[in-house]
Amino acid sequence: MAIRNGYKSNAWRNGHARVLAAVFAGYLMTACSSPEPEIPETPVEVLYNNAKDALQAGETRKAAKLFDEVERQHPYSKWATQAQLMSAYSYYLVDAYDDAIPALERFIELHPGNRSTAYAFYLRALCYYEQIEDVTRDQGNTELAQRALSDVVARFPNTPYSRDATVKLDLVRDHLAGKEMDVGRYYLKRKQYLAAINRFKVVVDKFQTTSHVPEALERMTESYVALGVFAEAQKATAVLGYNYPGSDWYQDAYNLLVSKGLTPEGDEAEPPIALVDPGAVVGAEPSPDLATPPADAPASDLAPAPDAVPVDPVTGLELPSASAPEAPVTAPTEAPALSTTSAEDLMAPESEDQPSGDQILIPLGDDAPAPQ
Repeated sequence: MAIRNGYKSNAWRNGHARVLAAVFAGYLMTACSSPEPEIPETPVEVLYNNAKDALQAGETRKAAKLFDEVERQHPYSKWATQAQLMSAYSYYLVDAYDDAIPALERFIELHPGNRSTAYAFYLRALCYYEQIEDVTRDQGNTELAQRALSDVVARFPNTPYSRDATVKLDLVRDHLAGKEMDVGRYYLKRKQYLAAINRFKVVVDKFQTTSHVPEALERMTESYVALGVFAEAQKATAVLGYNYPGSDWYQDAYNLLVSKGLTPEGDEAEPPIALVDPGAVVGAEPSPDLATPPADAPASDLAPAPDAVPVDPVTGLELPSASAPEAPVTAPTEAPALSTTSAEDLMAPESEDQPSGDQILIPLGDDAPAPQ
């Protein structure tokens, strides 16, 4: 019994010692990780210029803290408004988007009429844009970037910000279409054809100006053939051939139908692309024989009425018809080049009581216009 009591006593002492050691270690860590001392009260001119100097010296995080301090110490100064935007810009430079975005949204909410508000909208869009993930991952930031860029285009047309946002918006939409294609291919590979078709239809319906549409139509043809829904396979191939006659995707879809004894619009149709002659002109107009489907073509629930405009209600693309224009539907023309506006415009309130020192420059790189 004495031995048991002694054992308990030793175990208790060992456990007690471990608790004391943990408490002491926590005390040491707390002492070593004391918060940074607050910056003493400083005149706004000195504080702002210190922040500016830190930014120009590449000490971006320090600059962000100093700009925040301008607003904290001098909230009613004209320079507090400017410091809010400069703080957000500093966070943006070091990829601290979780700090930059709330700062920009606060600036937009508090100063809707400020001359730099357009820049704040644009910079917020860039914060989302630069967080876009690969198409194999979640596209939440891509969708947020699309909304933010669309906001810039809608609110500030005919500005350098709008022009650059338009270019980036096209890339964002292409990225979102790529995500749908990635998921669609996944389902197609696993022979889940209906799920695959739904994904490919999203690309054709919502992202018609992207580079993924020809592949989406060809994959729809594959899926419909696998399901035995040949009328829809013929329709998808006809739309593909009419809009992208020179595409390799159309040639693949056409060959697939031929292997099943079918053609895009019936047995009498001629191939719109010379598949044998290597000197054939790729991208030639569809044959006039493909203008209208044959009278004995199988009916489809999705087919338009005989007197209706020949537009596919599923894809939204125009079907071949005798009255259709000869030129194929094409993607939009190349986006305009970015403005060459200098990056030396001063982002500062319109007042004469400016802090001493050089004007602060806001370089955004070669791919972004300067703030106005």
